[in-house]
Amino acid sequence: MADTKVKKELLQGTAISIIGLVNGLIEEAQTLQASDIHIDPSEKEVKVRMRIDGVLQDAYVIPKDIQSEVISRIKVLAGLRTDEHQTPQDGRFRVVLDEGGPIDIRVSIAPSYYGENAVLRLLTERAEKFTLEMLGFSKENREKVEHAAKNPYGMVLVTGPTGSGKTTTLYTILKQLNTKEVSIITIEDPIEYALEGINQMQVNARTGLTFANGLRSILRQDPDIIMVGEIRDPDTAGLAVNTALTGHLVLSTLHTNDAATTLPRFLDLGMEPYLITATVNIVIGQRLVRKICVACKKNHEITPAEEKNLAEMEGASAFDRTKKLWHGNGCNECNGSGYRGRIGIHEVMPIDDAIREAMLKKSSASDIKKVAVARGMRTMVQDGFEKAARGITTLEEILRVIHE
Repeated sequence: MADTKVKKELLQGTAISIIGLVNGLIEEAQTLQASDIHIDPSEKEVKVRMRIDGVLQDAYVIPKDIQSEVISRIKVLAGLRTDEHQTPQDGRFRVVLDEGGPIDIRVSIAPSYYGENAVLRLLTERAEKFTLEMLGFSKENREKVEHAAKNPYGMVLVTGPTGSGKTTTLYTILKQLNTKEVSIITIEDPIEYALEGINQMQVNARTGLTFANGLRSILRQDPDIIMVGEIRDPDTAGLAVNTALTGHLVLSTLHTNDAATTLPRFLDLGMEPYLITATVNIVIGQRLVRKICVACKKNHEITPAEEKNLAEMEGASAFDRTKKLWHGNGCNECNGSGYRGRIGIHEVMPIDDAIREAMLKKSSASDIKKVAVARGMRTMVQDGFEKAARGITTLEEILRVIHE
C-alpha cells in the first residue's frame, strides 16, 4: 500500500482519532480504486483488507482495543443502532472527499466470534458514464444486445456470479433506452446508483416489499420498461414472464454460470418451456477480469511449451495471430500487481428459432450451448482469449475467472 498518513501513524504507534482513521481508510480505498473495505476482527488484532480489481489485499492491522470505536463510528455514519451488537445491520452514507467528489458507501455490519465486523462497499462509478463498448462488449455483441433491447416487449437477462457486473450492464442498457417517450421503473436490492429520469424502488423485507410484491405494484404504475434486480424465486419468475408477455420490456439478472444454463434454470423455477421461449429475447453471460496495467505492460513471444498448452485450450486460436503473451511487471501505478481496472468478458445468446426448438424439447444446457455456438455465439472463454491476445488482460486472468 502507498505511504499515507494513516499508514505512517499506525506504524509509528501515533495516536490517531477514530474519525481520522475511518476517513483515511475511505480516502485510501478511493485512491487505490478499491470496491470494498473489509474490517475483520480476530483474537488479538483487527485486519483491514481492500478489494482491488476484484481481489482482496491486506491493507492494515489496527489495534484490538479500538475495534468497537471504529465499528461505532461506521454505525453513526450509516445511521445504525450503536447499542445493538448481536444482529446484522445494513445502511449507507455519503462522504465528500477533497478530491474526486462524493462517494456513496453501503455498509454491512455483522456479529462474529471476535466481535462485530464491517464491510464497506464504495459506489464511486456512475453508470451514466458507461457505454457497452467501455464495458468490454465487442461490436458484434453490442449490436445483438442493442437490437434485442429495442423490442417493445420480452426479456433481456444478464447472468453471472455475484460481483460480475450484471447490474452495471443493465444500468447501461437502461441509459440507452431512457427517453422522454417511455416510463422506466426498477425494483432493486439495493439501489446501486441513482439514475436520472428513472423511478427506482428499493426492496424492503421489513415492510414486506419483495421483488414479487414490488413487481405487482409497478404494473399499476403504467410502465413501458421494468428492471427487476434479480429473479431468485418462482413467484418473481412467474410475474416477470407474465409481465413480458403482456407487452412490457423486462430486464433482470439470474445467478447461473453461463448463458445457456439460464433457460433450464427457468424450468427449475416452475416455468413452462413455451412461456420461456415466448418471452426471452436475449441472454448475456458475463464475468469481470482484471486489465493489464498500461504503465508496466510487457509482452513476450509464445514459447513452444506455451504453444503446446494453448493448442489444448478451446478458443485459444486467437493467439495464432499475435504469437505473443502479455503481462504487467508491477509498478507504483498498479501497486505492484501488474493489473489496474477491470473489463467484462461476455457471451451473448439471442433466442432464435433453433434455440426455441431446443428449449421446447427441454434440452440440457450443454445441448443448448452447442446450438448457440453453431448459430454464431462466441463463448466467454473465446471472448476472454480474444482480449488476452489483444493485450487487454492476461491468459492467467482468464483461466482464473473462468475456472477452466
